[in-house]
Amino acid sequence: MSKKLPLEGIRVIDVTVVWAGPHCTQLLAEWGAEVIRVEPRNRMQPSTRGQSARVTKEQVDRARGTGGSMFYAFPDWDPGETPFNRSPSFNSHGRNKLSMTADIMTPEGQDVFRRLIAVSDVFIENNVPETIERANATYEELREINPRLIMLRMPGYGLTGPYKNYRTFGTHMEGMTGHHYIRGYQDMDPSMTGDSFTGDAAAGVQGAFAVMLALRQRKRTGKGQQIEMALAEGFVPYMGEFMLDYSMNRRITEPQANRHPTHAPHNAYPCQGEDRWIAIDVGAQDEWEALCDVMGNPDWASDAKFADQVSRHRNQSELDAHITDWTKDKDRYELFHKLQAVGVVAGPVQDEADAYACPQLDDRGFFEELTGPDTGTRSYPGLIFNMSKTPNNLRRHPVRLGEDNEYVHKEILGMSDSEYTELERLGYIGSDYAPDVP
Repeated sequence: MSKKLPLEGIRVIDVTVVWAGPHCTQLLAEWGAEVIRVEPRNRMQPSTRGQSARVTKEQVDRARGTGGSMFYAFPDWDPGETPFNRSPSFNSHGRNKLSMTADIMTPEGQDVFRRLIAVSDVFIENNVPETIERANATYEELREINPRLIMLRMPGYGLTGPYKNYRTFGTHMEGMTGHHYIRGYQDMDPSMTGDSFTGDAAAGVQGAFAVMLALRQRKRTGKGQQIEMALAEGFVPYMGEFMLDYSMNRRITEPQANRHPTHAPHNAYPCQGEDRWIAIDVGAQDEWEALCDVMGNPDWASDAKFADQVSRHRNQSELDAHITDWTKDKDRYELFHKLQAVGVVAGPVQDEADAYACPQLDDRGFFEELTGPDTGTRSYPGLIFNMSKTPNNLRRHPVRLGEDNEYVHKEILGMSDSEYTELERLGYIGSDYAPDVP
């Protein structure tokens, strides 16, 4: 059995925000890379460690009463003295990383940053391109310091083109790619669809994969390179069949909601209890017949309008109404097991509490506990894959702001005590935000 993780010895500099970039560096950190977040103290990075450096209990209670934001869902609904270390949003991807404080928009911060780049392997950022340009941190500039550097850039729309410096936040980008429209409901307009951040999750995995390819190429050539990965372009291929249908037939696909292009029934149906549902998907005639057997072969199921897949698909609304009438007083888990036993694809619609109580995830030990100084002991979603010859697990609590300042500045960069003290005096080094940061 291997004692080392695959990415041990690889140092990654992380100037990422929100989710796509942080998710990418999370995956690299989980498999051994030394990921160092470079974070400013004089301002909060957008939607990353929260929305405010100073949060009152009253603000939390107001947010909680209105459904609130994950940025205010602190442990036990208490913001504490360091709310920026306590939100579920940051804690979900902050594990196994390190943090040092430096403002790369200032000359002093740029000096520290460049010294760090000189002794690192990878630099990852997902900011608006002009931000990195103003920080004098483009690949063209940094490769002069470190020719072996791999730089992953993850802008919303690319490093060139008319949308280069346009801001995007999750669902905006998905609207641009068509996902927001496709997943909508035919009887509702797009404003009723709700947010989706699928593109951010996909970009995190794609970014980690791209970095691995560049590391492999560097091993062959000895040279680093820039990776340009526009989030919108990375997500459009997930819409491939719809895009190609338009290319081939000039057909605009209607909103899909819970329906499938050919399967029927294919929907989520109400079950016994408040807001309890089961998802059912029938894609073949034998599955339909198995479903009918479990339903007790009701008279309506023999109607000609439900005789075959095409007929059922044409009459989905009526079919859904019949199935809803059957499921509405059934226990979703009992129904789940009955349908699975006869080969019908089905599963309960689970919320977070259900996931933590799920016997499948529990049996596999998926959730892992981590204890953080500012968050206490919490159960975290585990690794997204396992390797048979490389045992692995979550190792470190989500990093606190500036938690590794001394290690990075003194041990990695070789900074003297006097240099370190001067940066502290100037306000660049610290473990909290500057007093004037709201």
